[in-house]
Formats: sequence, structure tokens, C-alpha cells
Amino acid sequence: MSGTGQGPGWAPGEVRTGQAPVPLNPGRERRTVSVLNTGDRPVQVGSHYHLAAANPALDLDREAAWGMRLDVPAGTAVRFEPGVRREVALVPFAGARHIAGLRPESAGDLDRAERP
Repeated sequence: MSGTGQGPGWAPGEVRTGQAPVPLNPGRERRTVSVLNTGDRPVQVGSHYHLAAANPALDLDREAAWGMRLDVPAGTAVRFEPGVRREVALVPFAGARHIAGLRPESAGDLDRAERP
């Protein structure tokens, strides 16, 4: 962020950023998986949702998606339309790699040997 401020040329609450694009998850491993929504309704998955634990109507390689989330900007989501297959890029969760909540069968330590 280049700065925030007040004074001549600034609007209240204005934030000015640099011109260069902000890299998304720089230096992180990426994996691509194919996802097909086999359900009859759209399914939306948020940026920080554990994709392997997502809606059972999504047909994907859940083992390959284990411990991964969508490689999209924070706060955004990907919508999977019924009957439509799409490729999505994933990145691994960082930090302690412990997921609480979500679907109970996949909550806990992402690096555990035994998986649901």
C-alpha cells in the first residue's frame, strides 16, 4: 500500500496503492484439479474453504485436494454450475494447518496420517 492520508488531493478514507499487480500466493505450491458439479443447484466455494471437504455433489479428486484451498483472492469464491466441469488451481493451507469446523469428518490436523 502506498499510503493513506488527508490533505490536498486526498478524499476521506482514500487508499492509494502501487501500480504493480499484487502477486497471489507468491512462491506457493500449486495444484490443478478438475471439478464437476453433479448436483442440480450451483455450489459456491469460498477462498479459504478446504476444497476436499466441500459439497459432496462436487466430483473431484479429494485426495489431491486434501489440505488445499482455492488459489483465488481472499474473500472471493468460485461458483460451480450444475453439470459443468472446470479446472481450478489450489494452494496448500499455511500456518498450523489445523482446520476447525467446516465438515466434522474432515476437521482437525491436515497433516494427519489417517484421513476420512
